[in-house]
Amino acid sequence: MTGVDRRFRSLVVAHAVSAYGTYLNLIALSLFSYEVTGSALGVGAVMAVRLLSGVTAGLAAGAVTARLTRRTLMVATDLAQTLAMVVLALWASRTPLWVLLGAVVVLGAGNTFFNVALRSAVPVMVGQDDRARANGVLVTARSVATVLGFASAAPVISLGGFGVAFGVNAASFAVSAAAVLVLRPRTDTDRDTDRDGDTGGDAVSDPGAAEGGGEGSSPGRGGRLRRRVAGLAGPLLGLIALRGLDALASASHNVALPLAAHAAEPSDPAVFMARFWAAWAVGTLLAHQVLKRRSHGTSWGERAFAVGTCAMSLCFVAAFTGPPAPALIAAAVAAGFADGWTEIVYTSRLQAAPDRQRGRLFGLSATAEQSGFALGTIAAAAALEALPALAVVGVFHGAAACGALILLLLTVRRRDARSAEDRSDRSSTGGEDHSSAAGEDRSSTGGDKGEDTHGTSTGASRLPGP
Repeated sequence: MTGVDRRFRSLVVAHAVSAYGTYLNLIALSLFSYEVTGSALGVGAVMAVRLLSGVTAGLAAGAVTARLTRRTLMVATDLAQTLAMVVLALWASRTPLWVLLGAVVVLGAGNTFFNVALRSAVPVMVGQDDRARANGVLVTARSVATVLGFASAAPVISLGGFGVAFGVNAASFAVSAAAVLVLRPRTDTDRDTDRDGDTGGDAVSDPGAAEGGGEGSSPGRGGRLRRRVAGLAGPLLGLIALRGLDALASASHNVALPLAAHAAEPSDPAVFMARFWAAWAVGTLLAHQVLKRRSHGTSWGERAFAVGTCAMSLCFVAAFTGPPAPALIAAAVAAGFADGWTEIVYTSRLQAAPDRQRGRLFGLSATAEQSGFALGTIAAAAALEALPALAVVGVFHGAAACGALILLLLTVRRRDARSAEDRSDRSSTGGEDHSSAAGEDRSSTGGDKGEDTHGTSTGASRLPGP
């Protein structure tokens, strides 16, 4: 990976700076929204607008990435978010509601567009074989940024006020935009470089794009490829649906954790939450260290994601049973490990799709994740008014675990059916190759007809696998 690896790691560092500002701003913006609106309902409305803009951006992300290069989209969204935060920083003491709403729309849509562009560009930047390791680096950087952003929000706001917090977030977006402009990472395949007239540095071939390009090369190949694509649609849609259900379950422990912190350590709940999320971050780091030693993620898929989702749900539920401090830390580390595992496996699986499909897949994924998290936040908050935290978290994560088990069962059945189909295909292809070879022998002295027949047969048998 050499030069490409160094360039990508530099980009990840800049993205981590941006993520730090984003997580710091999550707390600052919530408190600031309460000052502007004067009510908890107003805070919920502002957050709903932000989530809704993210969901809408996810629906449009596929079309946008098809018209712009991913690098252009990343820079544009970073600059737009920089401008939005500068406006809030300058007007922090007298911000009207419409300015606040406009800023959160830009933040919600910009975050979705940037993440879709970045995640779908990873295989182009580092190559398909190294995408799982690259995803692990991204997850590690984001986890560290999450902990640092949450931990530093209180002192930054108390010392400098909301204006300083918004200024820090604006600077973090500017760092990310500058890194993309200076590093000029390769984010699109050769077929897309004519959109901005620049190859942008090191080119990494994308086998997914090549596979999609030959779809109509022959009638026989096209028919079999359509059957393969139809078989692939179910697993991917099931994967994305489970990701949305996982986001819904994750909303429950995010909403319930402050309640658990006040119940466990009423004198200092912030210490409880900081300890929990720090242990969670350690778990995500361990997940990256373990997975990067595997076979580059080439064999990961629905089964690995389903198993990781079940483990994550069980660990989060265990954390709300009121265990002693050492057991709580162990549960948080295990939850972080499973969280990092599922994130890396899930992203790597979607990135295995052809390049021209990745933007739509990640856009659909962003819509499912943010819709699930928004619905989960509302439902969990309402449920916590009448039920204890353990019951709410148990029900929500139990639903995610059931969904994972269903996907796991469907995956096993589909694997058995595909094995039977592959055995049948190999038998059919063996007979076809035999007849082609015989035709070639018969025509070896009589011209090119038998040679053409052999070439067609061989070409039809080289189909992209799932």
